[in-house]
Amino acid sequence: MIGLLQRVTHASVVVNGETIGAIDNGLLVLIGVQRGDSPKQAQRLLQRLLAYRIFPDADGRMNLSLNDTGGGLLLVPQFTLAADTQKGNRPSFGSAADPALAAGLFSELVALATQQHAEVATGEFGADMQVSLCNTGPVTFWLEVPPDKQQPG
Repeated sequence: MIGLLQRVTHASVVVNGETIGAIDNGLLVLIGVQRGDSPKQAQRLLQRLLAYRIFPDADGRMNLSLNDTGGGLLLVPQFTLAADTQKGNRPSFGSAADPALAAGLFSELVALATQQHAEVATGEFGADMQVSLCNTGPVTFWLEVPPDKQQPG
């Protein structure tokens, strides 16, 4: 499971002209689900998102996490993060999870997040979304919790 996280002063998601999710200071995280991902990857990714120290302390150093600051968490599904871009001029999506599995794992991630964090907002799986944000810093990190290795049949 992949999380592309961005430290933001505000971010929002609009679907069909309606704002469905918005936060002020916090993290906007684009979520990609890969083949082989399971609830284990969702749980580990959330642990990392909430504890990742990317917010400035009193000395301006990145020493505080979302858990420390209590900021908002906006989770947005984005299957293109699982694209293979290594060759050619068109991405391949062979490593992306089946849409039904990905939707389920995204929902599970959201459910876990709402249990563990006070302010959680989301995008909509499979929708045409317009995502707006103000990335402060700019600060952007790629976190990946790789799928478990497939055991030979």
